Amino acid sequence: MAQRKTGHGPTASSAIMFGEEIRHARAAMGYRQEDLGRKMHLDRTVISRMEGGRRKPSLEELAQLGELLNATELLTRLYGWVDWNASIDHPDWFQERAELEAIAVGLRVYQDSLIHGLLQCEQYARALFANGASAGDPERIEELTRARLGRQSRFLVPNGPLLLVILDESAIRTVVGGPGVMRRQMEHLLRVSQLPNIIIHVAPFSNRRTLLKTAMVLLELPDGARWVYSESLDRGHLSDAPDAVVKHQRRYDQLRAECPSEADSLRLVADALEGYRDDEQQARRSRLAEEQLQRGRRRGLHRGSPRIPRPRSGA
Repeated sequence: MAQRKTGHGPTASSAIMFGEEIRHARAAMGYRQEDLGRKMHLDRTVISRMEGGRRKPSLEELAQLGELLNATELLTRLYGWVDWNASIDHPDWFQERAELEAIAVGLRVYQDSLIHGLLQCEQYARALFANGASAGDPERIEELTRARLGRQSRFLVPNGPLLLVILDESAIRTVVGGPGVMRRQMEHLLRVSQLPNIIIHVAPFSNRRTLLKTAMVLLELPDGARWVYSESLDRGHLSDAPDAVVKHQRRYDQLRAECPSEADSLRLVADALEGYRDDEQQARRSRLAEEQLQRGRRRGLHRGSPRIPRPRSGA
């Protein structure tokens, strides 16, 4: 198994160092995690996640921590240095995949149904989270959206790692957030496809022999180690077993060989874009028509209401 630098050593993230300062200050005050949690009206697990660098405190919580731990100046200064987008908490089964992705020199991706996270525009990502488990929690939605965009930063640059993505046609046809969001997403795909390190193929609905049953990612690390990540309904599976990597690489290569060229794939994206533009215009016309109808109804009600005589001046 490939060795990776993680944990609390010199390569630890700024969020982990921030969490360590909370832990040291808490211990110096003689508090247990349970004690600090009670004073802040938080569960002990929340304090544990903060100390592990896996949860960003709100500004109110930061002020409470500073006051309770007698460390306002230190924590406030460190808080501003932390790259929270890169340090946001992920599900346990996703965390190791995120760590590998952060150091990978190449990713080969197959994604069905939805646009892959590294290629999502801000509006699309926000719409996904707003319709998911975080619906109704605007702060969490924004936190997750920033985290997703933060993951993209090392790939969406001209000298970034190789990002070779096969999107099932369902990914560009499934509407997320309405036609306006999809228009922006298609425009984003066409824009990032101009980067030399990003290659996008679309696997069309028709003329396919190779069918992959699940989304997957093949990761190549700086030391040459290779991993495969796939997802089931509610969790992810990560493996560096040579037979598993070879099997998935073969299936991926077969599907890529059946895909249209990059240029033809981008024409499919452009075609989807035009469709969403038409849908957006139709939706706008429908809204205007509905607004005019409502105004007409209100005017009709006003005309049909009894008239109340106004008092004459001097009466």
